[in-house]
Formats: sequence, C-alpha cells, structure tokens
Amino acid sequence: MLVRDRMTSPVVTVGPKSSIHDALAVMKEKGIRRLPVVKGQTLVGIVTWTDLMRASPSPATSLSVWEISYLLMKAPVSEVMTKNVITTSPGATIEEVAVQMRQHKIGGLPVVEDGVVVGIVTESDIFDAFIDLMGLIRGGTRLTVEIEDRVGALEEVVRVIRDCQVNIRSLAAYVIDGTAQAVIRLETPYPLHVVQALAEKGIKVVHLAPLPEVKQPESKVAAR
Repeated sequence: MLVRDRMTSPVVTVGPKSSIHDALAVMKEKGIRRLPVVKGQTLVGIVTWTDLMRASPSPATSLSVWEISYLLMKAPVSEVMTKNVITTSPGATIEEVAVQMRQHKIGGLPVVEDGVVVGIVTESDIFDAFIDLMGLIRGGTRLTVEIEDRVGALEEVVRVIRDCQVNIRSLAAYVIDGTAQAVIRLETPYPLHVVQALAEKGIKVVHLAPLPEVKQPESKVAAR
C-alpha cells in the first residue's frame, strides 16, 4: 500500500506570512491539527496545533483579551513553524512512513512530488491502513500459530487452511521472544476443524479468538 492511496489531497496549507490567529481559525474550521506552510508552491515549513498553542499567551498573562487577540493577529506563522520539514513522496510505502513517524516522533508528513506539496499523510491514515490490511473491520476469527523459522513453514500452514476450505482474510508474521508466530484472520466464525487439522500436522495454535464486525468510522478528518 502506497502513500498516494492513503494521503489527503488536495491539502490545506497556509503561507509563512499568515498569522497565528488565521492558522488557528483554519485548523478549527477544517478540523485538522497540522498545516504545511508554502511559499508559492514550495514547502518552507509545517505548523501544528501544539505549535500555535505554545505561541499563544499564557492564561496567567496580564494582557487584556484585546491585547492578546491583537498580538495573535499580527504574529506570523513563520515565527513558530518547523522549518526543517521531514517529508515523504506519493510512491513511498505506508510502512516506510510509519517508521519515519515513529523514529522522529511526529504525527504527520507532507507529501511532496517534484518540489510541490501534493498531500499530507498522518497517523490516522497509518491506523486506517493497518485496520484495512489486517481485515479488522469484518468479522471472522483471529488465529495465532507458532511457525518454524525456515523456508516453507508458513506455506504449510496456509496449505492446511486451504484444504479446510477456509479463506484467509489477512496474515502477518513476526518474532516475539525468539519465537516466530503468524497471526491469521480467517473468514469463518467456526474454525475448530482448522485448529484440529493444524494440530494433526504438528502446528501449535497459541491463540484463538472471534472477531466481531466493527463499523468503520465515517470520517477521520478531525484527527488529522
């Protein structure tokens, strides 16, 4: 799954001379938490809701509400924005973006192509992609098995499930405490014959749980 499949485009932006007051107003109106800052078509920074809140005067300030509003009206976004922006491209994978966000402890990346901001991808997009990739919305059964760390081990598990005439909705393999495991989501609420068939092949089932159908959120804009 690529960034272009998940990013928001076109993206809402502000200019470096836009005021903090105006940037806050845009975020509130659009229900978003970050704005790429562009000069012409060139990305020059990014500003987040947190940046703007930190720039706002303290509630304990001696300034009057009118003075506060005046200061916010005048102060430009360029004074509080992050200038060295970490970006991604439409052709990057969602996995790459997830690693970038985790490493840099950020919640969103502007998507740049040929020097132009063409979108934005956020942690909400990563969560939604994970939900889709793992088949979490639709019901079924979550099956976890131990697998040997060798070529063909996972294929043997898949073959057993196929022979049981059960469809695999998603599959992920990982290593925990030195033991390789596979988490498989089956398109059936009745997997006992699968468990038995796996046991007959010497494949250990370590976890089994039903997956109720979950209604997917209609909108994720407010989390951006």
